[in-house]
Order: sequence, then structure tokens, then C-alpha cells
Amino acid sequence: MPISLFPHNQTAYESLLTVLETVQRACIIHPTGTGKSFIGFKYCEEHPTQAVLWLSPSAYIFKTQCESLLAAGAQVPENISYMTYAKLSQLDLAELNELRPDVIILDEMHRAAAPTWEKPVQALLARKPEPIAIGLTATNIRYLDGQKDTTVTFDMRIASEMTLGEALVRGILNPPKYVLSLFTYQNELDKYEARVRQARSKAMQDKGEELLDALRRALEKAEGMDAIFARHMPEANGKYIVFCANAEHMREMIGKAPKWFGKLDKHPHIYSAYSADPETSSAFASFKADESEHLKLLYCIDMLNEGIHVENVSGVILLRPTISPIVYKQQIGRALSAAKKQDAVIFDIVLNIENLYSIGAVEEEMELATAYYRSLGLESEIVNEHFKVVDEVRDCRELFAKLEETLVASWDLMYQEAKKYRAANGDLNVPRRYVTPEGYSLGSWLCIQRMVRDGKVAGNLTERQIALLDALGMRWESADEEAWSRCYEAARAYYEAHGDLNVKALYITPDGLRLGYWLSRLRQYRKGKIRSACLTPEREAALDAIGMTWDVPDYLFEQNFTAALKYYKAHENLNVPVKYVDENGIRLGLWLNRLRSSYKAGKLTLTEDQIRRLDALGMFWGSRCDVAWENAFLTAKHYYKQHGDLNVPVRYQTEDGNNLGLWIKTQRMNWKNGKLPEERKKRLDALGMIWGRENTIHREAQDAAENQDPDCLPPAVPGAGRALLPAGRGRGSAAHAADLGLHA
Repeated sequence: MPISLFPHNQTAYESLLTVLETVQRACIIHPTGTGKSFIGFKYCEEHPTQAVLWLSPSAYIFKTQCESLLAAGAQVPENISYMTYAKLSQLDLAELNELRPDVIILDEMHRAAAPTWEKPVQALLARKPEPIAIGLTATNIRYLDGQKDTTVTFDMRIASEMTLGEALVRGILNPPKYVLSLFTYQNELDKYEARVRQARSKAMQDKGEELLDALRRALEKAEGMDAIFARHMPEANGKYIVFCANAEHMREMIGKAPKWFGKLDKHPHIYSAYSADPETSSAFASFKADESEHLKLLYCIDMLNEGIHVENVSGVILLRPTISPIVYKQQIGRALSAAKKQDAVIFDIVLNIENLYSIGAVEEEMELATAYYRSLGLESEIVNEHFKVVDEVRDCRELFAKLEETLVASWDLMYQEAKKYRAANGDLNVPRRYVTPEGYSLGSWLCIQRMVRDGKVAGNLTERQIALLDALGMRWESADEEAWSRCYEAARAYYEAHGDLNVKALYITPDGLRLGYWLSRLRQYRKGKIRSACLTPEREAALDAIGMTWDVPDYLFEQNFTAALKYYKAHENLNVPVKYVDENGIRLGLWLNRLRSSYKAGKLTLTEDQIRRLDALGMFWGSRCDVAWENAFLTAKHYYKQHGDLNVPVRYQTEDGNNLGLWIKTQRMNWKNGKLPEERKKRLDALGMIWGRENTIHREAQDAAENQDPDCLPPAVPGAGRALLPAGRGRGSAAHAADLGLHA
């Protein structure tokens, strides 16, 4: 069965193909759990004649990805050879030169930029002719390596990018139940006691002591971890991954298991796994296979941060010190999957008070994604705006916050920090989490000023303070308002230049704004085709004032339909290759493919008349794979007319590059494995298809016998005749799958 992609991955895959039409290197940046490895497998499946080298941080990651593919009913493409980054770095120059991949897939691309791995990866990418490179990662930034951007390191064009927050907003990942608690607090109290003693004034010291006393009482009343786990674990026999800092910390945390989880299970099944442990493989496998009625806990260090998927995980428990955002989001992602229906639970049992705000990064991403889709009027894309956060230490956290507020700088001091930032950077567009070199949280402070003025949080902002911030260029509007203002100003500028707003649907402003698309969507909102709170009466009136025309033909459809009609007249069908672009730059193949995807998903927005007009041109509404099969069948039919049979040499290619011989062989294999639909078999039978290998007469074998040319003999294995890996240093994916315990 062909590899089937989730809709969000199908869109990313199509974007990848489009980017690869113009450049050799492209990457997909999607969060953990969204199934991005399937995008790489899909590319390999649809390009079977290209030799692919799949690079990955570990064999475990590649193995579990292959297992997921097989579990989905698909096969591991035979044109893949696999190697770890570590193995690649061990090859000498001669061995490296023997590699001959057409395509290199950099799985967990950010890892390829590690100091010990980057040089051999770059050497491989620089081979002539340069291979196609596809990067797959949850992040392009190496936070603990000088904020290195790996898209720059490997000169990658981003084909599709999605944050964890966006995936939650769109419902691609189910929002978790997020439980916050504090594991240890004595060190925090000690630090604040020292700060109170060093306070600048007696009043500050007195207020600080009062809050410290209240905080001590609140912490003494806080529930123990056993009660928190018992209340929030949805099932006593669930599976949980427990992330620890190091081996010593893991042993300490395992020792607390009887006390912490005793109310749920007196005898929980405990497994431990870390990269240096030779027993990791069996422990991990046992954890995955354990379907007992006991609570299952897998304690690990860094092994499961990325790539490795575990089915039926009920949640994760984070017991870690402050770490990079990438590792934090990867660990959360272990409990999230695009294939899961139930909500996971994440226990964030932090080690210090600063970590109580880690989840804020994900919440901020959700806010930005929600504002972005609202600004475009794409309300239908917003499935979740929030997820449930259970703050078990809320009272303590609020006291910590009040204590911090008592000890931090005054408004005037923070204003001076804002003034210095403006002088150094030319604006006041401060990232929300920005902290000055002196340690002041300027980004957070400016966000609070906006919320205070908007009435979203309590506070007092005087007219003098507002005027001072205005003088620095303070932006007070929300992300939604800012996006609307930018688009509206572009529309107004177009009206002033052209005298109307009859903007073509594909029109993009010189600074990259998709103005035509934005105006087309607004018209759909007004007609009620798409729900949105974006188009308020005030905004509608503002558009009317600059000559907005609401009732216009569907220019985008008419433009593409004209191209389709022209193609039909030339070819007598609409079997348009997905990469086909006509002489006017219209991506006709991609447009038709998107229509088919929408039709299959029940989301086609065309009118009945538009559908009828396409049907009149012989529009085929099947999937992309169906269209590919139909195109190949037409090629086979043409071959039959020329030769009177379908005894096509395996290596035979048509003049336009279609691998007809390999396709015919694939149909025989699918028939043998029971995967060829009966209707397709009948159509091939009508062309004289011979199915049994013993009866198949290969034309290249006849030619070889007559001409004594060994190069004409059919290869024993698809793709044979060109070495991808040096002898003894890699095998085709089928053989390698056997090494990994897979059965493709």
C-alpha cells in the first residue's frame, strides 16, 4: 500500500517538491510527534530510481521510524541505505568518496551540525554532482551551540515550518493536561532570604520578610508528590516516560518511586534506559511490550528526546534542571502524536522556580499561531486556543512572584533599560523572553505594560508613562491588529497606485505580502463561505473607503481553469504532472493535486458549475497516487501499441524519462503480494500482461543473447549497477531492515 500522509504532512510534502524544483536543498521543520519522517519516506517511495542515503543520530531512531511505517501498512522503500552520523564521521576520505547518493536525508538535521559531525556531512553534500539534500527536524536552532541556525549551516531552504504551539492550535497534536509542581524549594528560599537581607531599603526588607513567612507556610501545606500523581494520572496501569538529568539523578528518582507512586500501584514495573547502557535495547523493548495491569515507568536520560516513538504513552514526567528549549519540547513531544486520539498528561516536576515558566514558551507559540490565523480570517484552522494547566503550586508561585516584584527594579529603571535597547537596536521590538545583560526581563516587562494598558491585567500606567514609551516607538497593538494594519496599508497603497482593488489572486507585493490571497479570503468571509471574527464592521467600512470590490469572479479559479483547458486541448487529458508549470508560471499540476486532496477530504469549496466544467475536461478526482498510476498506465498502453506486448525491459525508460520497466515490475510484485486492485489487473490483462516470472520474457535478455552485451542484462536487484555505499559499509534498506529486526 502506498504511504499515506496526514493532511498537514501532505501539504508540507507538496511544498517540498515545489522548492526542490529550483534548489537542491530543502528542509521540513515540524514539531516532535507530527510524523515528519513519513515525508522523507514518501519522497523515497515516489522517486524509486534515486539512491537515498538516510542519515540519523542513532539506529534506534531509524528502526522505530521503519516500524511505524510498517505498522501503517506501507513498506520501507528499497532505495534507502542507512547510516548514523557517527558512522559517517568515521569514514576516511577514500571511503567517503565511494558514497554515491542521489539524495541525502538529514534526519534530526540540527544534530548534523554537531562539531564532530558537521565536517563529514558538509563534505558529502559538496560532492559533484551535488546530491539533493532534505532536512527533517523539530528545530533549526542549536540552542546550546551559540544559537547556531542549521538552515544557514547547510544552506537549506525551508519548505514547511510549524511550531509545537501551532500544531496544538490546529489540532494536529492533542493538547495535553499539564500539571505543574515543585519538587524541591529549600534552595529557592535560601536565595530569596539572601536577597531580602541585601535589599536597598528597610521597607523592602520588611515586605520581603512578610512574604517569606507566608511562602514558608504555603509550602508546608503543599501536597506531597504521591497525592499529586494519584490525582492526575488518568489510569493506574498507564505508561509514562520519566526524564532525568544523569545516571546518578536517575538512581535517586527511581528510589523515590515506592513513595511517589505507591497510592497507584504498590509494585510498579520500572525500566531504565540511557545511551551508554548496553541493556538499553532490551529494557526499552520490554517497556514497549508491557501490557500488564501495573503502572509502567521508563526512566531515561537523553535517549528518548528525539526521533523514537513509543505507542500508547499516557504521559511524561519531567524531572530535569533548566535545559534548552529544543530538548524541553522534544520531551513533551514524547507524549504527543498526530496519530493519538486521547489527551496525554505531562507532569512538570521542576527543580527550581525559574522552570515554572518553561511552559510559557509553548503558550506563547499558541498565542502567535492563533493571532496569525485570525489575522488571515482562517478561523477554521483554530481547533485549540489553550490547554489545561493544573498549577499545584499556584499559591506558592504567586507568593514567589510577589516576592520577586518586591525585590525587582522600579518602573523608571526598566524604562531606562528600554531606552538603552532603543538606542542600540533602533526600535522597541523586544522579544518577549529577552533579558538584558544586567539580568532585567525587559521583554516580559514590555508585554506587561501592553496588558496593563489594555486592561487585561491589574496595574497602573499613567499618561506620562505611556507618552514616554510612545517616544521610544512602543507598539501597543496585538499581533492580530498588527497583521491587519500591515495588510490594510498594502491594500491602500495598491489602490492609490492603480485606482482600484481588482488584485489578482496570486499578486504578491514587492515586500512579499500575499495581498491578492488576503483580499480573496476577505471576500469569502463576507459571503459566509468561511467563518471569521477578522472582518468587523469597522474594518469592512475601512476597506469600502479605499474602493474594495466585494463581488468579483473567482479570478484564481478562472486563471487556473484557462491553463487546464489549454493543457487539455494539447494532451486530451488532465493527467498533469504535479511539478508541471505552464509558460505563464501557473503551477497547474500542484493546483489540480490540491483540488483532488480537498475532494478526498470532503473540503472541496468549488461550485457545482466549476466542478462540472472540470469534469468536462476529464478531471480525475482520485488521489495523487491514483493519478500517477493512470499516467503510467497511459505510457504502458502506448508501449503496447508500438510493440504488441508488455514485456518491458526493467531498465527501459521512455523518451520523457518515465521508468516504465520498473513500473511494470512493481505491478507484478503488487499482484503477487495481493496488493493490486482487481480493476487495475483487468486493465493490464487487456494489454497482454504476463504475471508469472517463469513466463516473462525480458526483451533485454533477448537483446543480450543476440548482441552479447552484458550491460543489457536485467539487474538482479532494482538499482543495481551503481554503488551507493562502499563494500561492507552499508546495504539496501531491505537487508538493513532485517538487521534491525524489521520484516518489510
